[in-house]
Amino acid sequence: MQNDTVPRLQVSNLVREFQGQRVVDDVSLEVMPGQVTCLLGPSGCGKSTTLRIIAGVDRQTEGTLVVDGETVSSDRIHLPPEERSIGLMFQDFALFPHLSVVDNVGFGLQGSRKAKRARALELLERVGLAPDAEKYPHQLSGGEQQRVALARSLAPRPRVMLMDEPFSGLDNRLRDGIRDDTLEVLKDEGTAVLLVTHEPEEAMRMADSIALMRGGRIVQQGAPYNVYNAPVDKAAAAFFSDINVISGVVEGALTATPFGQFLAPGVPNGQRVEIAIRPQHLRIDFDRSGKGPLPTPQDGTPARGTVQRSRFMGAESLVEFRMDFDDVMLKAKVPGVFMPKPGTVLWLSLRRDRCFVFPAVD
Repeated sequence: MQNDTVPRLQVSNLVREFQGQRVVDDVSLEVMPGQVTCLLGPSGCGKSTTLRIIAGVDRQTEGTLVVDGETVSSDRIHLPPEERSIGLMFQDFALFPHLSVVDNVGFGLQGSRKAKRARALELLERVGLAPDAEKYPHQLSGGEQQRVALARSLAPRPRVMLMDEPFSGLDNRLRDGIRDDTLEVLKDEGTAVLLVTHEPEEAMRMADSIALMRGGRIVQQGAPYNVYNAPVDKAAAAFFSDINVISGVVEGALTATPFGQFLAPGVPNGQRVEIAIRPQHLRIDFDRSGKGPLPTPQDGTPARGTVQRSRFMGAESLVEFRMDFDDVMLKAKVPGVFMPKPGTVLWLSLRRDRCFVFPAVD
């Protein structure tokens, strides 16, 4: 019987070195049954190498891998991939062109032909492809091939599913629906999922937990809401969306800016800090004969800027400003249609509860 209180996958202090350089550096994470954890980060940060080590096709320099309480790889143990009960799903679906859909799904299963076919048809029903069981891969769309690959990966009932950019080859119009369907099937099966992607939107949409990687290390880990709304540093904030940055110097745990003072607790006097805010959290007000709105506790002191460019983006508009102070450029996003002409003078305020204050990194 499945124990939902014990991690299905435990990765402890994983290190992988190539020619003396650490490409995976002390990575630790846990994935529970039915949970989706996402390794998110830019290309070359160590995500796929971590996945290959867990799969067993590469071996770590240091660290331990445990599946359902059983050590599958350490400094003394190294089970081959086929003995780890780990499923693999990659961008390349790698379906056998000479096998029917149902035979592709059942390929590699143990037991009688009847039992293998029954399991394959069960999964094809789950992914909505039972009527296509006797077709061949070339007769299916890319989205349908992806669902066949999912069914094939789940057929042996793996305890852990590893997914490396599995949706990147799909048309944008199909991607969201396929991701949602895939997620539903994986959760119903109780499979622990470790998903690798470089797309923040995909991680936010699919993951219960996000592990943000940079330079081979996990720099922040937590629920998507927490990772997005409480980034550990400026680079983490910028990875999820565009950000505006203004600078200041700390005096008495406060930083004075044209938008008023910001708290900088724990930062020593004289240190420069950077205040980051996302474009959608800027408030725009009209100019009133050279004056802006009054300061408020929520939005602080408004600062004046001149519109450089405005663009309609569909659900929102993006307006770029050159601020009167220091000629700094700031971007603001507003819902709907808002297209002020270049040269228009407007006032901007910063949502205090949406600003992030970080020590400046030279």
